[in-house]
Amino acid sequence: MKDIVELQIWQFALIYLLLILVIIIMKKCRINQTKLLIMASVKMTVQLVLSGFILTYIFEHPHPLFVVAYLVIMLSFSIHRVISTNKGLNRKFKIVIGASMTFSGLFVLVFFICAVVGENIFNPQYVIPISGMIIGNTMTGVSLGVKTFRESLEGQKAKINALLCFGAKPEKILFPFVKQSLETAMLPTINSMIGMGIVSLPGMMTGQILSGTLPTTAILYQIAIMIAICTVVTAASFGSLYFGYKTLYNHKTQII
Repeated sequence: MKDIVELQIWQFALIYLLLILVIIIMKKCRINQTKLLIMASVKMTVQLVLSGFILTYIFEHPHPLFVVAYLVIMLSFSIHRVISTNKGLNRKFKIVIGASMTFSGLFVLVFFICAVVGENIFNPQYVIPISGMIIGNTMTGVSLGVKTFRESLEGQKAKINALLCFGAKPEKILFPFVKQSLETAMLPTINSMIGMGIVSLPGMMTGQILSGTLPTTAILYQIAIMIAICTVVTAASFGSLYFGYKTLYNHKTQII
C-alpha cells in the first residue's frame, strides 16, 4: 500500500471553500447562524491545531503523567459540557452524572487497552485517541439522555402531580421516563452501528486505512471500538438516569 499523502497548507486551506456552499444554503433558507458557523469552524480549527502540537509532544515524550492529565482534561470538559447544557439539575444529580461518565468510561477504556489490545494503559498512542472516541460519544449520549429526561418531566408536570395526588410512588412515576430517555441516548450509537460498513466507513477505520494499515486489521479495531462505545454510552447513560432520578424525591417519597 502507498504511504499517506501529506497535505500542504495550501491544499488544506481549500477545504474551507466548502463553507461558502454551507453559508449560501443557510442564506437561501434564511437561517441566521452564519456567525455561529464561522465561530464554530475557527474554534474547531484552533482546538485541533493545539491538540496536534500537544499530542506530538506527548508522543515524542511519553510519560504516564501526560496521559493522566490529558484524560482528566477530556473527562472534565465532557462532564462540564453535559451539565452546562442541562440547566436546573440538582447538585446530587450532577455528581451522579460525573461519577457515571468517569467510572464507566475508565472501566471500558482500561478493558479495551489492556485486555483487547494488550497494551500498557499509559501508552499515549493508543490511550489518547481511543479515550477521545469513547468519551466523546459518551458525552453526546448522556447529554441527549438527560435532556430528554428533563424535558419529558417538564412536559408531563401536570400528569406527575396528578399521579402523586392519587398516591402513586415517585419511583413508579419517574422510571418510565428513565426508560424512554435511555432508549433515546442509545439510539444514535445503535443507528451508526447498523449503517456502518454499508452506508459509511467510520473515522477510525478510514484513518487507519489512510495511514497504511490493512483493511482487515482496521475492521477488527473498528468493530471493537464500536462495541466499547456502545457499552460505555449505555452504562454512563443508565447510571446518570437511574441513580439521578432517585435524587428527585426525598425519604418521604415526595418529588422535590
